[in-house]
Amino acid sequence: MSRGIKQRVVSLIFGIVLVGTLVEPLPAAEQQSAEDLAKKVQNPVADLISVPFQNNFNFDVGPEDDLQYVLNIQPVIPISLSKSLNLITRTIVPIISQPGFTPDQDRTNGLGDIQFTAFLSPAKSEGLIWGVGPIVQFPTNTDDRLGNDRWGLGASAVGLRLSKGSPWVYGALVNNVWSVSSSGSDPSYSNFLLQPFVNYNFPGGFYLVSAPIITADWKADSGARWTVPLGGGVGKIVRFGRLPVNFQRQAFCNVATPDNATVRTGRCGFNSSSSFPSEAVPVERSLKI
Repeated sequence: MSRGIKQRVVSLIFGIVLVGTLVEPLPAAEQQSAEDLAKKVQNPVADLISVPFQNNFNFDVGPEDDLQYVLNIQPVIPISLSKSLNLITRTIVPIISQPGFTPDQDRTNGLGDIQFTAFLSPAKSEGLIWGVGPIVQFPTNTDDRLGNDRWGLGASAVGLRLSKGSPWVYGALVNNVWSVSSSGSDPSYSNFLLQPFVNYNFPGGFYLVSAPIITADWKADSGARWTVPLGGGVGKIVRFGRLPVNFQRQAFCNVATPDNATVRTGRCGFNSSSSFPSEAVPVERSLKI
């Protein structure tokens, strides 16, 4: 994929994000409690515009036991299809600082492969909630070590339980992406992701969270296939005037990693995130078809 095409794809995606987020807030919705807003942010298919910035720090990566840093910019934009059905778009833009794969390689910094998911989901915001839809991976990486030059296509689904009066929000997100184009240098792929999540909410917007990201490379040998982290952390909704901000931090350690001494996944790490949920913009006023 040429660099010119990659730049146009990135510009198009960021254009879609800006169209969805530049909306004047509605003061009437500002009375939403911090606890209710926290539970809504924990719902991946909520009718809520938000822009999370997730900082991932992975230790002991590669042959030199170095630090890998990944900033994921993850705008979520709801689109109202009808009174009972929404389309929730989720984009992940990774900015990566990658240590060398071999002792003589330098660190590489740049953009990874962008993923875009569109969940078809019922408009209800309580009880058993689900979402299903396609996921597309764009080969937008600025360096061969930061991604794969093949386009990817797959399916994604999410299910969760969110009940009024209950402090619990729990569920899971799952997807699998297959390469669908050719490349002269990069191999084909079939990548699986499972993210179970459990949240316990306290009054005032403070909550406990565990949301590990489990991955599998189906093209790899059985001993180099799975990465399984365990851990958890805390989060809090904080208001700065009219602007609500969701702060969260989790720590984890991998109980299973690919058995590959050259390109080793870090043993432990942590992530911190801050997101800006536009609680004052109901889905019917954000984007509507």
